[in-house]
This record gives sequence, C-alpha cells and structure tokens, in this order.
Amino acid sequence: MLSAQSSREALDQTKRQQTIALFNEGKRLEALPLLEELAERDPKDGEVLVALAASLVGHAATLTDPDAAAKERFRARDLVQKAWEIGYTSTLGENLRQLLGELPGNGTIKFSDNPNVQKAMLAGEAAFSRRDFDQALKDYASALELEPTNYSAALFTGNSYDKNNDFAKAADWYERATKIDPNTETAYRYHADMAARLGDMGLARQLLIEAAVAEPYNKIVWREIRAWATINHTAFNLVYVPVPLLPKSDASAAGKESTGFSSAWREYYAVKSQWKKGGKFQKQFPQEAEYRHSLAEESEALTAAAMVFQELKEDPKTKDQVIGDPWSGLLLKLQDTGLIESYVLFSLGDEGIAKDYAAYRAKNRDKLEIYVDKFVMPPPPPRQ
Repeated sequence: MLSAQSSREALDQTKRQQTIALFNEGKRLEALPLLEELAERDPKDGEVLVALAASLVGHAATLTDPDAAAKERFRARDLVQKAWEIGYTSTLGENLRQLLGELPGNGTIKFSDNPNVQKAMLAGEAAFSRRDFDQALKDYASALELEPTNYSAALFTGNSYDKNNDFAKAADWYERATKIDPNTETAYRYHADMAARLGDMGLARQLLIEAAVAEPYNKIVWREIRAWATINHTAFNLVYVPVPLLPKSDASAAGKESTGFSSAWREYYAVKSQWKKGGKFQKQFPQEAEYRHSLAEESEALTAAAMVFQELKEDPKTKDQVIGDPWSGLLLKLQDTGLIESYVLFSLGDEGIAKDYAAYRAKNRDKLEIYVDKFVMPPPPPRQ
C-alpha cells in the first residue's frame, strides 16, 4: 500500500498534469489560479513558471486598469527570467522572455495612435483572453473599420478564427496581414503553426521561409524553424564558410601573385583591405561618416575568393584539393547560384551588414527565399 506521503505526491502530480493540460488546451485563465498554487508549492518548476507567465499575460489583457495590467506583465517577465536562470528552456519560454523583455517602461501595449482603434483593440484582446472569439472578432472588425491597415487587427482576426477552428478564414486573414506588412514575421509564423497542426508541413515550411526573409535577425523565427525541424525529425542547416586567418606574411602579400590553396583567401583579404583602408567604403557610402562592415564589401571579397577557387578547380594540379574541401565547394555553389549576398546577409549579418538588409530585400526577396529554401531549410517530409 502507498504511504500517506506517496499518496499525496501522486495526487499532486495528477493535479499538475491536469493543470498543464488545461493550459495547453488554451484555457489559460482557468489554469491561472491552479498554476499559482503549483508555483508556490515548487518555485523551481520551470514549466509551471512559464505557463504561469503566459497565463498572467492573458489575464493582463482583461484588466481595465493599465497600471494593474502592466504589473501583471512585469511579473510575467520576472517569472520567465527565473525559469531561464534555473535552466528551463522551451520555445514558449524563450519567446516570452524576448517579447516581455521588449516591453516599454510603462508596461503598456500600444496598437494604434488612434484612441478609438486602441480602445477596440484592447477590448478585442480582453475578449480573446476570455476565449470569447466571436466578441473578439467584432472588436477587431471595429478597429479595422477605423484603420484598415492595422496589422495587429488583421493578425488577431486570423488568430481568433484559428482558435475557433475556422481554418479557412484564419488563413485568409493571416494572408491579409502579410499584405499589410510583408516585413513582419508574425503572421507567417502563426499561419505556419496552424498549417503544421493541420498536418501540412510543406505549407508550414514555405511560410517559415517567408518569415525568415521578413525578419532574419529575429530569434523567434529561428525557434519556430527549429520546432518545425524537430517535429519532422530533422534540423535546419547552419550555413557557414569559415574564412581562415592568414599568417602575417601571407596577409601582407594579399593581392600579389600567389599560388596554392591560400591564394583565394589572399584575394579575399585584398578586397577587404581596399574597403577598410583603401577608401572604397567612403566612395560607396559617402553619406556615412564612419566605416562599417557592409554587404557590398563582404560579398565582393567572397566573390573574389570564389573566382580563385574556380580557377583552381579547373587546374588539374589543384582540382582534387578544391573538390575535396567542403568550404570552397560551398562557396562555389553560392557563387554559381548567385546567392553569395543572401548568404552574407543571413549567416554573417553583424550590426554593420544588417543595415543593408532592408534595401536588399526590397529588390531581391525572391533570391532570399531561394537561399533559405535551398541552403537552410531541410526538405519537407513526404505527404502521408
């Protein structure tokens, strides 16, 4: 027979499982008081802390007092931080930690400069948190009537239909949101999540590619891609061509006639020197007062290296060396497909290069999508 302590522990575990199940069903307000009890009983249960934080965010949306709502959000922020500090990681926890970390100082969420639109959006969020999706749709419709280009209103309309199991209308509204702002990742991601839940992993993959192109430097996108890959028992590719550091003797010879495998990287560094020390950056970007690492510089340098590798590949003496090296092969493949710039933006996008992303995306969205499709995302699983 079970001891009294064992029986109590079994009951506690059952209660925890039922509470987490309630949370996972989307019934966060119902789960909230139960999560509070669980967190008080075990303040180091990371899964409970994250679920409690998410439920507090939902509860904050139902509060009419903005100060009280902000207090809930700040508490939620502290909880996900605590969960992270004790070593609990999950996609939801990491996303919440990022989003709550971006809260303004007053803890409020602004949807519009129009006070009537803001009022309608807050009402919609309150109804959504109560799972009154019909009322939420009415409130978001009111916001859209006043402000047809409000991205959040279109996005949340799609999400309301999604939660209400009207998937066709949800898809339509997610697509409307992406047309309002194709350079925000959220609607692509929500739509991808819905497609994955419905078993259409190919569509989910394509939408995640579009999300990555919309916001490649947003970690939430890559967590979602990682989750998609995990579900499909695969992994996305970390595309990277390591550039070797040349010895000083080689570096000083950059640009001079040279032989051997390192000649490609000498050409690379020769171009880099022209940009950083030879005044090429100032000529290319006269409006910028200080040098920065740029897309143009890195792409030109890698292209110069690729051209040397191509010559070496055509030379019988060095052909096998190039073919046997995965990094030069990858660089040549990027060169052959015209995707070196896309590679630079995605894999080498430091603070300087990232400044060039929006302008490049505006003219080359198709190339960026091809790059993620061909080099980053694993192929979709076969349809069942």
